[in-house]
Amino acid sequence: MAGHSHWAGIKHKKGKADKERSKIFSKLSKEITVAAKLGDKDPAMNPRLRSAVQAARSANMPKDNITRAIDKSSISNQSNFENLRYEGFGPERVAVIVETLTDNKNRTASNIRTIFQKSGGSLGTQGSASHNFSQLGVIKIDKNEISDEDILELAIEAGANECKSDKEFHEIQCSINDIYNVKKELEKKITNFISTGIEWLPLNAVEISEEKKNELISFFETLENDDDVQNIYSNAKFLN
Repeated sequence: MAGHSHWAGIKHKKGKADKERSKIFSKLSKEITVAAKLGDKDPAMNPRLRSAVQAARSANMPKDNITRAIDKSSISNQSNFENLRYEGFGPERVAVIVETLTDNKNRTASNIRTIFQKSGGSLGTQGSASHNFSQLGVIKIDKNEISDEDILELAIEAGANECKSDKEFHEIQCSINDIYNVKKELEKKITNFISTGIEWLPLNAVEISEEKKNELISFFETLENDDDVQNIYSNAKFLN
């Protein structure tokens, strides 16, 4: 598992300071509000909202924060947010996909372009980097929820294409059209999920040496610090 999983692992080990936690809560709240505005306000009836709420719970967001984010969707003058994707190449010519949720696409485009340029990379058109990835449904479950053997059997029964387990979580992969059907089957046995969503998984990894690792991590962190950025995917593989 290259790219997204390596970066996720590094972030996990770094821990979450109060300032970082606040930023994470802000982004999760935005996704919850938009999901509730676009569909049913009952997570049981709205798969996107249910996934957003589960992600918020996994990040230990207080229940009151989640409720406020859902209630905010009812405010008539709530800004209209768009999901926009940016593609390009960062340090070491690593292919990068950046997913954003924004109410001002000109601001977001300018910010993302500047971050790429300052890193020595370049922002391209849609398709310039995504051909290095496969778009799949990805469901992540904490290791403590279920054993490796049981989750593999359950994933097969649910119709998943792939099931991988590492030290921290199980990752179930399926086609993007099947993700909520697979999730529905998994929910018969599992109640707590780390995340559920459509992700870009790298087809071929670019190995990053130890001396270049910090440069790339700094680039990813700068992108993540932008309030409009929701997800980052790359084909980087850290050797250590």
